[in-house]
Amino acid sequence: MTDHRADLDPLVQAATVRFLPADPSDSRMWGSGFFIAPGWVLTCAHVLRPHLGEEPGAEFHVAGSETYHGIAPVRARLERWLLGDSWAEAIPPHEDLALVRLLDDCVPHECVWAGDQTLPQTGDRRRVFGFRPEAAYGDAEPYDLWSCDIESNVLDGFCGIRFAPAAYFPGGVSGGPVLDLATGAVVALTKSGRDGMDGGLAVSLSALRGFGDLYREVMGAHDRWHAERAEAVGPADWLVHQQRLVGPAPGGSEEWLPEDRIKALGLLARLPVPPPLPRAVEVLARHAHNDERQPRPKLPLLAWRDGHGLLRASSAGRLPAITYLRYLRLVVLLVQEHAGPDAVAPSVSELDAWIKERMHRVHSWQHSLVTEASLPAGLGAKADPIDLVGGDTACVAPGRVVIPYPRSGDKNSVVVVEIEPLPYQNVHWQIRIDDGSSDDEIFDAERDPDGVAPDRLLERLRQPLGLAFQVADEAGEYPAPCEVVLPAYEFDRPVHRWQLAEIARLGDAAHLPLGVRRRVVLRDLGRRGTRDAAWESRWNATAGAGRLSAVPTSPAHARRRHFEDMPPSAIPVLCHRAAHGAGRKAMELALETGHGIALWHIEGHPHSATCAGDCADFHRGIAALLSDVGAADELPERLRRIREELHERGDQAHWAEGLAVLYDDPNRPVPADPSAFWSSPA
Repeated sequence: MTDHRADLDPLVQAATVRFLPADPSDSRMWGSGFFIAPGWVLTCAHVLRPHLGEEPGAEFHVAGSETYHGIAPVRARLERWLLGDSWAEAIPPHEDLALVRLLDDCVPHECVWAGDQTLPQTGDRRRVFGFRPEAAYGDAEPYDLWSCDIESNVLDGFCGIRFAPAAYFPGGVSGGPVLDLATGAVVALTKSGRDGMDGGLAVSLSALRGFGDLYREVMGAHDRWHAERAEAVGPADWLVHQQRLVGPAPGGSEEWLPEDRIKALGLLARLPVPPPLPRAVEVLARHAHNDERQPRPKLPLLAWRDGHGLLRASSAGRLPAITYLRYLRLVVLLVQEHAGPDAVAPSVSELDAWIKERMHRVHSWQHSLVTEASLPAGLGAKADPIDLVGGDTACVAPGRVVIPYPRSGDKNSVVVVEIEPLPYQNVHWQIRIDDGSSDDEIFDAERDPDGVAPDRLLERLRQPLGLAFQVADEAGEYPAPCEVVLPAYEFDRPVHRWQLAEIARLGDAAHLPLGVRRRVVLRDLGRRGTRDAAWESRWNATAGAGRLSAVPTSPAHARRRHFEDMPPSAIPVLCHRAAHGAGRKAMELALETGHGIALWHIEGHPHSATCAGDCADFHRGIAALLSDVGAADELPERLRRIREELHERGDQAHWAEGLAVLYDDPNRPVPADPSAFWSSPA
């Protein structure tokens, strides 16, 4: 039986290159890379940094292998790399990318087929390619093109992929392509090996989205090149071999095949405009699949092809053709909506015509899913730039957070965790799901009358809280927020760092801290079951005040009148802890005078009441945060996005890492005495 995976080897080898100095007399090889689009070479930034660190605009040469019909040495220049610090000793995977451009755009060459995955993947067999120096092996050719089969088995960060042990990576192969043998797509590039044949590390191509607009340009060129190539299919074409890997489709035309994918991505790449709104691609893909539980990409989806990739990430890529056609139709509608009927380019009509032609090959009863598709709320041309599903702060339109916190009577559910102190330092907990129906039944609660020790609280909460989120998420449009109701002297509990899975699969949402995945706010247990005129009056005034402003509050000088005299838009901000020391009295005064929103640092001032230099950073950050919040109900989502960005960067020293928010709405009171348990899922 023919090994169709090996059929792709000559195509990958023809696209793999090595980097050489501009001086022809200097034959030293810098490392490997590969053509990802016409005139564009992708490699690791660390391959070029030692040679271009002081002069990143310097010319150098790119060359392929004569044996595998690669290009002869041609002039090239670094276009851009993702290095944050050009001289950092260690480069994280998501920064170790560089795009190189040939100075002669007319050089013919092979291009790899780059997968459209939105998340890194592990567990499949891979083939790694790259050049190794001749000096180490004595080959006849000046440099030898090397390859090796290996398994990838674990993620490293949100863009790194660890290879399984038992493979040795010779020097020089860094930057070379990594071929997925199951799909016939290049999915990563080699970053490093380890001593003693102990595996290595690769960078997922999903990290390319870090290039922003340049990513759209390069991948658009990639998709157009492959679509044009597929129109004149030859015996050595990528599409032919990928179709052989997939084999005959059991569902026939109901399935989405490699030929459909390459045609669709080529047509998307010809559209005249990029996605016109922040996170529009993700919104459309989720709307097409009608599933908000699709994997959430760590980097924003910037190009139309990324929506196709998000769909492929769902259900292991086994979605039917009609789902993809629905997504393509939504793209057409969005482009038409924003471009206007007089400005729609022929490429839009071409995509629409192909959608209609491809629909003839699926069951007619499915056609309405495409023909009657309509844009989700908020994506029309007259809508504000919005983000319907949450994500990275870099993708949010300035000054705009778009998932408002649920108000009284809203159908979007909130999971409420009430933690009440008991004698001997133990606590009792109970969970409710507030779905706007005024039903105060308990979803689950601690059954031991003596409660649970504080250090075992999260252990007891993990399973029932996870089930409560499943129920709440299924009933709402977005991931349900979490309200943790505590006595004020517990306000420094780091609830936004909770993880619901002690051991989780890589990429599992349960592996994320709670405050990264969801909006997490605190409420005052002392207000449970109460209605206070000052509290209600100030809350309603703040909710209608529009933009908020930060008022730094020094506990040493805080007086009742300080809090009473604040205007409705003013939010008290403490760089101190709110539950201990000097900050506790300030928080008590804020609550007594009716404040429903406050911000503080749960680890602030651990040893002294005197502000230090990082307090100034904290207050500046809060001021900037609130200046970008258009209304009070946007604050919890804005803070969640900051936490998500910090989690991705691993930045534990950022001013916002220890930030907590009181968001205590008297119009959605915590009931005094919930009456009974739900019949919770088993």
